[in-house]
Amino acid sequence: PYERQVVDLEREVREVLADAVPADVWRAPFVGPESAFRNKAKLVVAGTRDAPTFGILDADRRGVSLPECGLYEPRLAAALDGLLPAVAELGLTPFDVPGRQGELKHLIVTGSPDGELMARFVLRSPGQMGRVERGLDLLRKAAPGLRVVSVNLQPEHKAVLEGEEEVVLTPADTLPMRVGEIVFHLRPRSFFQTNTTVAAGLYRQAREWVARLDPASVLDLYCGVGGFALNAAVAKGDHLRRVEGVEVAPDAVESARRSAAELGVAADFRVGDAGALDAVDHELVVVNPPRRGIGAPLCAAIERAVPAHVIYSSCNARSLAADLAALPGYRVTRARLFDMFPQTQHHEVAVLLKRR
Repeated sequence: PYERQVVDLEREVREVLADAVPADVWRAPFVGPESAFRNKAKLVVAGTRDAPTFGILDADRRGVSLPECGLYEPRLAAALDGLLPAVAELGLTPFDVPGRQGELKHLIVTGSPDGELMARFVLRSPGQMGRVERGLDLLRKAAPGLRVVSVNLQPEHKAVLEGEEEVVLTPADTLPMRVGEIVFHLRPRSFFQTNTTVAAGLYRQAREWVARLDPASVLDLYCGVGGFALNAAVAKGDHLRRVEGVEVAPDAVESARRSAAELGVAADFRVGDAGALDAVDHELVVVNPPRRGIGAPLCAAIERAVPAHVIYSSCNARSLAADLAALPGYRVTRARLFDMFPQTQHHEVAVLLKRR
């Protein structure tokens, strides 16, 4: 039962973090729907040109159809049902991995809270791009709300979902993702949490912490499209808060800047490697790194800079435990589990650190 899953997951995460996180600082886990929660579908396209399938690869690297999936939000699931016959009508040949033949490798579809969609066609070569472009009206009819359509080129035969080159075929090049009063702008290659409900809960929690601390300045490292930074900028307080974000992906930085301009907040975003930062001049630092964590060099930089507080959002309790051990000048005062990925042992954990 899902309730038991959450209890077990929290116990496991607490055990991993027991040396750094006192038992009395944990808040109750934040959970959303146990199914139909995922806002993005990453699908292997297989079958034949006339009868394609959407699904995954089996152990022999052949496509397996998944006609129904309990993970997807209802509107996303309905869009996939409409896109399947539309892909057949486009006349794109699905890529056969063992045979190394065909063109269409993957279809990646993202849905927004307002019912709009972004569809990305991952092709082996640009030769079939024209079929997708000529079929835009067909795709829009098949999936009402389709706002952004792009082609991603992945010519290499390796286990990588997408390539480096992306060509947007529609006038709109971003998918607006409204979370509360903030509208994030997702470009095709932008990262966003795939569970919108739980992501909203995570951002609200961080905003509550920021409002209570009321720092004059906030630095958001690994800021992506600005989730934590923008919530920090709108958090209530007496200060006219200075907010900065650092992210290695230029598209994400451009999106964050657009959202900040729409909100009318003083938030500055720049392209940079957060892990290589050697100087920090802010009262509060927020980090939301990939699974590997922030690592010893950035921990050392934070220790040298002595910000009053750190908010750490982690998708890997083990790397979080290692990073907390490398931050001896801080103690954890709040912690909370967010079940971002129901039915799995994956997790998101947010902790608030205070300078000793």
